[in-house]
Amino acid sequence: MKPPSFVRRFGALLVDWFIAVFSAALFTDVAVPPANPRQELIATGFFVVEVALLTGLLGVTIGKRLFGLRVEGPDGRPIGILRALVRTVLLSLVIPALIMNEYKRGLHDLAAGSRVIRA
Repeated sequence: MKPPSFVRRFGALLVDWFIAVFSAALFTDVAVPPANPRQELIATGFFVVEVALLTGLLGVTIGKRLFGLRVEGPDGRPIGILRALVRTVLLSLVIPALIMNEYKRGLHDLAAGSRVIRA
């Protein structure tokens, strides 16, 4: 099975980031776009919580659904909240997501025992 393209992955990430920023703006004093490091940290917190919950429980986020992607464990099922939290925290650090193996699995996926596939 051919891994999803970088364009699909990045598009899904952007959608999820925008949703997190708008959610943070809706529930806190975060501006769109975040105006300072404190607001960026709050928006990142919203991103981590939203993405970890959706990925862990359903295997998809809104962005991944729109771009036809899914995250799964070795058994083909969603990875659970704890593994999704590890994956999402590493993803939010950016660098682990950019370092990929030949199967386009980033360090964040390797650490969580997950993979991104086309849905």
